[in-house]
Amino acid sequence: MLTSVTEKERTISDPMELKRCSRCVMPETQEVISFNNEGVCATCQNIEFKQQNVDWDKKKKDFEELLDQYRGQHEYDCIVPFSGGKDSSYTVYSLVKDWGLKPLIVSFDHNLLRPKVVENRERLLRKLGCDYLGYRPDWNLVKKLMRISLERKGDILWYQHNGIFAYPMQIAVKHNIPLVIWGEPSAEYTSYYDYDDVEEVDERRFNMFVNLGITAQDMFGMLNEPGSPTADDDNPVTMRDMAPYIYPSRKELAFIKCRSICLGSFVPWDVKRHVEIIKREIDWEGDRVEGVPPEYDYEKIEDMMQGVQDYLKFIKRGWGRMSHLASIDIRNGRFTRERGMELIKEWEGLRPASLDVLLNWLKISEEEFYQIAIRHTVAPWKHDPSSIIRGKQLPDQKDWITD
Repeated sequence: MLTSVTEKERTISDPMELKRCSRCVMPETQEVISFNNEGVCATCQNIEFKQQNVDWDKKKKDFEELLDQYRGQHEYDCIVPFSGGKDSSYTVYSLVKDWGLKPLIVSFDHNLLRPKVVENRERLLRKLGCDYLGYRPDWNLVKKLMRISLERKGDILWYQHNGIFAYPMQIAVKHNIPLVIWGEPSAEYTSYYDYDDVEEVDERRFNMFVNLGITAQDMFGMLNEPGSPTADDDNPVTMRDMAPYIYPSRKELAFIKCRSICLGSFVPWDVKRHVEIIKREIDWEGDRVEGVPPEYDYEKIEDMMQGVQDYLKFIKRGWGRMSHLASIDIRNGRFTRERGMELIKEWEGLRPASLDVLLNWLKISEEEFYQIAIRHTVAPWKHDPSSIIRGKQLPDQKDWITD
């Protein structure tokens, strides 16, 4: 039986014992992390390069020249994939107000948008006068996809990773809109790419780390595999059902001469400055998020299951959202590494109240959830679920989907 304990009684494995970057606080269990001889992680080195070596005036000129190739040539100048969070909201604002573009806002509505995000989206669309196209997938299929994703990867959001990145590209092909502009580049947070070049949000990137190594065709087989908890002979999942999660072919994208890029490859990305802008200019509002202090009211506010997703990362790798946020602030000189470690000790690894919601959706017990998650633990981290501190319920949880 799982028990709840106070902070003083906490006896789970100590994430402080993991090797961490000597400059930020990211641990050795982060995906593709590496350290130099001084113990500085590749992402910190990448951000140092961004801050000291990138000619942002030239980047801005390059972006203007690129936009000139597309502006006014099609029904829309570009597509902006849109979640309603801080980064996509700032991207829309900047492209409309700073660059004078007419974008089509494309949203993969994953069924888990929180109420505040929906309100923010409506204000943005009205204030900026943008056209909007949204798609919401079958909720019953979504629950099956979450279950298989949890089993196979210890990650409940495969369907979001795939849908968010594949669906806008599908729309680009269907409507012949060859320019797709995303927000921040992955180089801002990880070392899959660096700031030496323009990061293309393409099929290579999709297959390298977006889809968790599982294609839509793979998932189709897993859903219907005999003995799978999602297999249903009377109502099997079909490949037609999987269509929203399929990345367009190279031939289709080449035919429209598609470019898929990040705004942050051309303008220096600064989350806190961008949040100030969208709060002031389009009345974007923050919200509470599980596992982080209230002052980070801008971070990942859009998803009901963000707390669970971050908790799964902690179970698997010994770090979560607080390590990520503290590292960003350290790299940008906003506080010290010591302060970052203090925040990690206070906020990392809390059991989210939203887990109760997920367990009900998937019809599994909490014990089964931990058994599945711990199978995906990354060495040298070892997670002990016998002692748990429960986080506070978010105010809007009472209004979430219940079935």
